[in-house]
Amino acid sequence: MKRQISQTLAALGLLGSGLGPAAAQETSVPDLNQRIEAYQEKQQQGESALTPADRRTMQQSMAQIRENLPDPGLEVGSQAPAFTLPNAYGDPVSLGDYLDKGPVILTFYRGAWCPYCNLELRALKESLPTFREQGAHILAVTPQKPGHSLEQVKEDGYPFEILSDLDNQVMRDYRLFFRVPDELVTVYRQKLGLDLADYNGSGRYVLPVPATFVIDQQGIVRAAFARIDYKKRMQPADILEALRGLNDNP
Repeated sequence: MKRQISQTLAALGLLGSGLGPAAAQETSVPDLNQRIEAYQEKQQQGESALTPADRRTMQQSMAQIRENLPDPGLEVGSQAPAFTLPNAYGDPVSLGDYLDKGPVILTFYRGAWCPYCNLELRALKESLPTFREQGAHILAVTPQKPGHSLEQVKEDGYPFEILSDLDNQVMRDYRLFFRVPDELVTVYRQKLGLDLADYNGSGRYVLPVPATFVIDQQGIVRAAFARIDYKKRMQPADILEALRGLNDNP
């Protein structure tokens, strides 16, 4: 499994990018946008397995997803749906139990194969000590099977729970769920060596819109970020600002 993940990341251009946790030493929280831009610049300098036709297919697929899900994610002020999901070890973890301890940073990501997701998770890991000063915890939700999440935990030492939404219900409840268009499934498989079913389970060609929510202890969404464009992610600095707002206005 570990080899499979490494091979997929290599095909997507993440391995050897120099964008891991040690890539930069920030005094507070890392600038995730800066890291994403650096990754994209490095990608542009190298060879790509994608043809112009493949890129058009990806753009058309994103347009189709945007049409079907024009306003993804819960709105600020919404009540966050409760859930219990298995973590990387198969143990049940509930949102409610974490809200009893403090605010929750709830992030949805595509899977271990996604380089942008890995950049985001590593930035969140680096930011966690600062977030904990505000009393917050991180929960990450993905459609992938727990075994792949466990590989991530062992590989990157994530100190927060990674939870598997195996029946898609939580992604639906948070208005993030979509089925990957068949044409995009083919590009992923033939050009990038990625079969989503290897990660999510047989027949599960599904993903969430990448999203992050800051949820207060009453279960109310106080900040939200969800974009069809998977290259766009919520900045750790914006998460921190939202957490500070909770403490300033309890």
